[in-house]
Amino acid sequence: MELQDKLLKIFRETNALLSGHFALTSGFHSDSYFQCALVLQDPKYARLLGELIGERFLNEEIDAVIAPAIGGIVIACAIGDYLDQKNKKGLRVIFTERVDDKMALRRGFSIKKGEKVLVVEDVITTGGSIKEVIELAKNGGAKIVGVGSIVDRSGGKVDFGVRKEVLVTLDVKKFTQAECPLCKKGIPVDKPGSRKK
Repeated sequence: MELQDKLLKIFRETNALLSGHFALTSGFHSDSYFQCALVLQDPKYARLLGELIGERFLNEEIDAVIAPAIGGIVIACAIGDYLDQKNKKGLRVIFTERVDDKMALRRGFSIKKGEKVLVVEDVITTGGSIKEVIELAKNGGAKIVGVGSIVDRSGGKVDFGVRKEVLVTLDVKKFTQAECPLCKKGIPVDKPGSRKK
C-alpha cells in the first residue's frame, strides 16, 4: 500500500475525512472535507505527519517554520520539532492570524531579515492563506525555502513559485456557492473551518 493510501486510511479511521456539504475557508463549497485536527489530536499521528513532511526538508537550512492559524499550527509544531531534533539548530515555529481580514504577525512574533522560512499548512484548496503568509514573510525580508502541507485538494494545481511538498494530493470537487449542486438540492451547509465566510 502506497503512502497516500495509508494516510487516507488513517484519515478515515479518525473520522477526519468527512462527506456532506461544506463551506470551505476559501469560500468554495465541497462534498468532502479534511478535518486535519481530528488526525493531529493524536500525538502519534502528529509526529508521523510532521516527520514525513520534515524529512523532505531535512537538507534545507531553515530558521523558522510559519503557518496560518488555526489549521497549520499543530502540523507546523510537529514539523518544527522534527527538524529541530534532527538538525539541532534551534529553529522557531510561529504563526500568522487574521487582523481585519489580512494575515498578520501578532503575539510578539516577527520575521527577521534574511531568515530562511518554511511555510506550512494542513490543507491546500486554493492556496490563498499560504500565498498571504509567503507575501508577509517576504515583506519581512525572509527567504522562502518551500511549502509543506498534509493535503492538497487542488490535485497539485496550486503553484506558490517555490518548492512544494505534500503528503496527499487529490483533485476534490469544489463549487462556488452559486453553482453548488448541494445548495440547489437544499442540503444544509456545514462550516467546519476556522474562518467564517
